Formats: sequence, structure tokens, C-alpha cells
Amino acid sequence: MFRSKALSLSKLIPLMFGQSNLANKFFHPVIASHGLCCHRSVIYKQRYRMHQLGAGRRTISTGTKVMAEGELPAVLILDIGGTHGILEDIAALLKKHFHLITMKEFLGNKEEMRKKIQSVYVFECRPTIDRELLESLPNLKVIANSGVGVDHLDLKMISSFGVKVTNTPHAVADPTADIGMALMLASARRLVEGCHIALSPGTKYFAVDWLGVEVTRATLGIIGMGSIGYKVAQRARAFNMRILYHNRNRRRKEEEEAVGAHYCAKMEDLLQQSDFVMLVVNLTPETHKLIGKKELGLMKPTATLINISRGAVIDQDALVEALQNKVIRAAALDVTYPEPLPRDHPLLHLNNIIITPHIGTATVHATRMMAEEAIANMLAVLNDQPIPSEVFPK
Repeated sequence: MFRSKALSLSKLIPLMFGQSNLANKFFHPVIASHGLCCHRSVIYKQRYRMHQLGAGRRTISTGTKVMAEGELPAVLILDIGGTHGILEDIAALLKKHFHLITMKEFLGNKEEMRKKIQSVYVFECRPTIDRELLESLPNLKVIANSGVGVDHLDLKMISSFGVKVTNTPHAVADPTADIGMALMLASARRLVEGCHIALSPGTKYFAVDWLGVEVTRATLGIIGMGSIGYKVAQRARAFNMRILYHNRNRRRKEEEEAVGAHYCAKMEDLLQQSDFVMLVVNLTPETHKLIGKKELGLMKPTATLINISRGAVIDQDALVEALQNKVIRAAALDVTYPEPLPRDHPLLHLNNIIITPHIGTATVHATRMMAEEAIANMLAVLNDQPIPSEVFPK
């Protein structure tokens, strides 16, 4: 992909005080070459710009004060380490470009801190961005979300404060597509169940009639053919899968041909034909409970439902019923609603489901890439330069 190439590209955005450039990794033409850079939802739209910039340093205006040369701009984070704080390695990366202020430090000294903070780095949906916080940060310029989904952010409210929102779509596409394929393979071949059998002290023999299903040459239906969905299709083609997809906007003919994908204008047609259905959509009012009892009933009884988008895209009560009654063969979920599920939730007690703890981007490489992309976005905003990955309210 683009990563190895992007690392060697010449500087595009002059970052403050002579710091190294990150932004060019995320909007160079090599990224756009796969046609993956314009995913739009009904709630927000996202643009990726390509723009060659001149060299030179800038200082950052913070309303009534211009930052002195050598002074790092302040970014608000929830915490470093612990259960919900950013990872130590990511904190070290941010510190190369920013002065970090934790929420505890901010709340303990609001009057001194509030005017210094120009950015908020949101990691795993934290800190919570509400009206009270926005009102307390008069010089806030940007909220940088680590990850692509922004359903936890009120974009219209944030925009009303004149604050920009960014996300990290380029960093998440590959690892999220990987987890989609991993869930499909694991469910098809019953890997989790098989592991339990192999490790169980009570296992005396392996049953000859313990069988899974094949992925190779099966039909995969992808609902949501944006950046991640297209990456899934690229991987599925290597398994000689028949690929169907449903999307609000049809892909270009050359993009379809490159992965052998066939467009289904009606989601119902895709559901009826697919052996595996993978959900790769943004969570919006239109996609909330997109898959319910009716949709599950349209699927083959031998089909598997895979969700790598957001938990609320599925009516989980309907899914429980469908799995219990063998309406579909199985489900494999990287996301649920809520996360984690209550320990007594019926989904946790079925033997034809795999649930992973929202680990689509939980790799060492992806976590660092998301941080680098978020840093590039923040520095672009503070330097008044084109923003690699800005998210706009509708």
C-alpha cells in the first residue's frame, strides 16, 4: 500500500518550528490511486485534498496572543496509560509536536490551561466532547479523532464553535479489512470452537463429522463499499470469491473490474445470494439497525453475518433470535452495542457466534499510523494549511 512509499515523500506541509513532516503520508496521490478517498455518509462528508505547498515556518495565532518561537501548542488528552489513557508510545510521539495536558490537569487548573489548548486528541472516544468542554476552550481549533468513525462526536455542535474535526481513514483501512477476513475465516472453519476442543482436558478424540464451510469460491456480500469495504474485496478476490456489494453510490466500472465486484442496487438481492455478508458502513440514523429480523430472514440458512462497522448497525435482539433458531448459520462480530456487552447478554452464550473486543485497528502499526495521521491533521489546522482528513457536518 501507500505507507512505505509515503514515508519517503518530500515535505508538503511546513510544520511549526522546524518539526518533521507527517501530513504528506495521508494525502499523496498514491493513496488516491485505489479510488478509496471519497467515502461520504448522510451525516457527514469527508474530503481529502492534494495540494503542493511551499516551504517555510509559521507561528500559530491563539486569538489575542501569538505563540513564541519554540513554544509547543497544547493538546488536551484524557490521560496517559491506565485503562482509558493513550499509550505511552503514542504520548511520546505527540510530545514531539505538542505540549500534552491531561483532563485531570485541565480540570485542576482551568483558568491557566483553558486558553493554551488549541487541539483535543480523541482516543477510543475519549475525552468526551460536550458543549461544556467546548465553551471552556476559547482557543480550540481542532478535534482530532484517532480512528475513522465519528458517531460519538456531535459534528454540528462542534462546528457551531468554529472548531474543525478530523479523523484517520487511511490508517484504519488495511487492519480493519484484515480483521474482517480473519472473522470470516475463523467462523467458516470454526477456529475458536476447534481451539477449545483441542485444548480441553476432556477431549479424547477428534470427531470426523466436525465440519466447517469453505471461503474459497463462496459468495461474499459487502454492505458499504468505501475504503475498508474495497480493501475487503481486494483480499476476497485472492480466495476466488464471488463478490457482491451494496453501496449508496456505485463504484466506477474500472474499480469494480479490478476486484471482480458486482453491484447490487437493492440490499435485499445481496442478502439473498451471499454466503457471507460483511457490514462495513458508518453508523448513521439511516444505518442504525440496518440489519433486523426482516433482513436476517432474507439471508441463506447457511450464511454468516460479519460486522466490522458499529454494533448498533445490527438489531442485536433479532440477531439472537436468528442464531438461536438457525435462521442463519453463524455470526462474527468485532463490534457490539454496548461494548463490552453485559455479561448476561444472550449473545455471549451462543455457540454459533464469535465476538472480538473491537480490535479492528488494534495493531502496533495501525495505532502509530492513526496517531501520525491525527498529528498531521492537527498541525495542518494550526498552520492554516489544507487538512488531509477533515470531516464536515452535513
